[in-house]
Amino acid sequence: MSDHPLKLISSMATAELLAELVARYQRTTGTRVVAEAAGGVAVLQRIQGGEAVDVVVLAANAIDKLIDEGRLLAGSRLDLVRSGIAVAVRAGAPKPSVADEAAVRQAVLAAKSLSFSTGPSGVYLEKLFERWGILEQIRDRIRVPPPGVPVGSFVAAGSVELGFQQLSELQSLAGIEILGVLPPAIQLITVFSGGVSAQASDPQAARSLLQFLAAPEVAAIKVRFGMDSA
Repeated sequence: MSDHPLKLISSMATAELLAELVARYQRTTGTRVVAEAAGGVAVLQRIQGGEAVDVVVLAANAIDKLIDEGRLLAGSRLDLVRSGIAVAVRAGAPKPSVADEAAVRQAVLAAKSLSFSTGPSGVYLEKLFERWGILEQIRDRIRVPPPGVPVGSFVAAGSVELGFQQLSELQSLAGIEILGVLPPAIQLITVFSGGVSAQASDPQAARSLLQFLAAPEVAAIKVRFGMDSA
């Protein structure tokens, strides 16, 4: 066993889930793991900048990009979870319907302010609002938090009426109510995957950690954190 702990870095969407799984892995194996999370864009840039880590967990397309760039080992990608977008309001605020596409569009138009993240969900929502033909109409009502700051914190503080983010990032926050996940017709499922760094001090140990994170035995924990196994 290495004297050095494995270092894992992830985006915020999977941070709480990975904290629990890593703690379980450490108890099970005795291998020490240091887990850190930041905004997905920032994590990508840090790995591209050569930061020394062992395991990276990001949206699948970002993992593929890092493999293509030689930052992660070829063939090391493992899909871990599937995560959908949910909608939230401040606790006690009126709760518009999000039952179907028309209802979500109406809720967006009616909101005096709304927020989404800089991650995959935010990029997708901006394109969705553009497809609906309302983006320019609502653009000045959109508040995008800095990377790593949860949309739900804006909602809880009352600084925005309607917040969109990964269910996993919304469901543990106090002061908000989740209206539901986006209906299937407009839902975006993001697959979050892991990869082994090309600089990993012990690639086999890093692969073992990833395999644990992908194992069927931890599927129920993923559901508790608002995600499904990939």
